[in-house]
Amino acid sequence: MKIEKVEGVVFSYPTRRAVDEDGHSHPGPEVLARMAMITIHADTGDKGYAFAPPEVVRQHVLDAFVRPVLIGQHPLQREKLWKSLEHRQRGSAGQLTDRALAVVEQALWDLAGRALNTPVYQLIGGYRDKVPAYASTMCGDEIPGGLSTPEDYAAFAERLVARGYKGIKIHTWMPPVRFAPNPEMDIKACAAVREAVGPNIALMIDGYHNYSRIDALRIGRELEKLNFAWFEEMMNEQSMESYAWLAQQLDIPILGPESLSGKHYSRAAWIANGACDILRAGVPGVGGITPALKVAHLAEAYGMDCEVHGNGAANLAVCAAIKNCKWYERGLLHPFLEYDDVPAYLHSLSDPMDDDGYVHLSQKPGLGEDINFEYIQAHTVATY
Repeated sequence: MKIEKVEGVVFSYPTRRAVDEDGHSHPGPEVLARMAMITIHADTGDKGYAFAPPEVVRQHVLDAFVRPVLIGQHPLQREKLWKSLEHRQRGSAGQLTDRALAVVEQALWDLAGRALNTPVYQLIGGYRDKVPAYASTMCGDEIPGGLSTPEDYAAFAERLVARGYKGIKIHTWMPPVRFAPNPEMDIKACAAVREAVGPNIALMIDGYHNYSRIDALRIGRELEKLNFAWFEEMMNEQSMESYAWLAQQLDIPILGPESLSGKHYSRAAWIANGACDILRAGVPGVGGITPALKVAHLAEAYGMDCEVHGNGAANLAVCAAIKNCKWYERGLLHPFLEYDDVPAYLHSLSDPMDDDGYVHLSQKPGLGEDINFEYIQAHTVATY
């Protein structure tokens, strides 16, 4: 079996998810957005697919790095191929990103699962076939009745619990919201949500990412009184020493790093330096499914949980393949958007949740994404 072609397409699809100037998602009017899909073709006729923003896997990335590494190679030799791509990152002037590595590796895993007629989560561990989900909110906003006040968060939390969620993670207000950042507002929102849902719902917070040590410590001490499950990315993660300092001051578990580069290597440093109590890995953020598993197994060796960052089929597969992950992050959620609406380029959701708050793994071969190829073909705007 050899890889004979790597194909990229960009297509349009309707969405009501808008992004502000700082990159945070909020509800908005329906617009046409663009998505890329790469397809890896083997000479046996087997194919693997993965989605990404077009900027991540643009034509230059495929031509200069991905195709020279993959064409002619065995598609099941994922470690060899990933290592070859990782080696080329240094000379890529920053253009071959970890997210690009992740997309390619997801497509390789999808190809393997489809070729072997087996779900990827079974190939990589198969620990369970359903995972409890926590509701991950969008960032705060200034939309009346949205997520503009602590009371809005509390009302939305009640709706989420009624939907079946047993855990909720709050993303609080960040710039460009006019009053953000504001530790007092963060604390008020957390207290309002705890009062609304009672003591038996797990609560977490992912607040402003650049609080000072003192503001982070103040918020953390209030979260301890509210019995929050973890405190996430409250400071710049490039300062590992600040996280180690905070972890020594607080009893609430510190989770991280989320957005820090460095793949599994930087996560090892965080354990060694006592900078977190729960390790963090997401497939796009660390460069693929395989390095995400390396992070999870590293955490397991130290008796730590590893919580997977973000939604999507690849992250869900990792959650289902390991024991030391308690939750699947389902979101981002907002009172004015319906997460369970199926995107036009899929026939069904990759992460359907039952009334008890469990997301069930697809038994389709590969990553389990039910792709609407006809829609993608009809709305393709570029191929490369």
